[in-house]
Amino acid sequence: MGSPADKFATPRLAAGALFVNADKILLVRKTYGNRWDIPGGYVDIGESPADACEREVREELGLTRSIQRLLVHDWAPNGAEGDKILYVFDCGGLGEDEQRIQLDQVELDKVEWVAVSRLGDFVIPRLERRLTEAFQAHGGVAPVYLEHGQPRTGR
Repeated sequence: MGSPADKFATPRLAAGALFVNADKILLVRKTYGNRWDIPGGYVDIGESPADACEREVREELGLTRSIQRLLVHDWAPNGAEGDKILYVFDCGGLGEDEQRIQLDQVELDKVEWVAVSRLGDFVIPRLERRLTEAFQAHGGVAPVYLEHGQPRTGR
C-alpha cells in the first residue's frame, strides 16, 4: 500500500517571457515541436520560475533581462507529459535591446512581432488562449490564474 504522498502532483514547471509592443507580442520560432512560442522553457530542479525565465531569455535571445511581474499562472496538463504549470512573466519593453537579439540558430531560428489578433495563425489553440490572457493581464494590475489557457469558471 502506497503512502498518501504517492498521490501528490509532481508537475513540470515552465516559464516564458512576454514582450509587448503596442498590440503585438514577440514570438520565437523553434527548430522543433510546435514551432512558434514565446521565449522560455522548463524550470530546472532548485530553480525558481522567475530565474528560469531570465535564464531562458539569456540563452535564447542573448539578452539579460529582469522580470517585472507575473502575468499568468496556467495549469495545463498534457496526456504524454503529465501535470504542467506554466508561468508567463512581463519582461518589459525591448526598446534598443531588440537590435541586440542573438539567436543561437540551433534551437531558435527566427523572431517575429505578431498581432494578438493573429496569434491563431502561429500557435496552437491552448497557447493562443494563454498568450491572449497574458496580453490582457499585461494591461491590467493583477496576474490571472488559468486552466488549459482559460480562466477557471464556476463549478
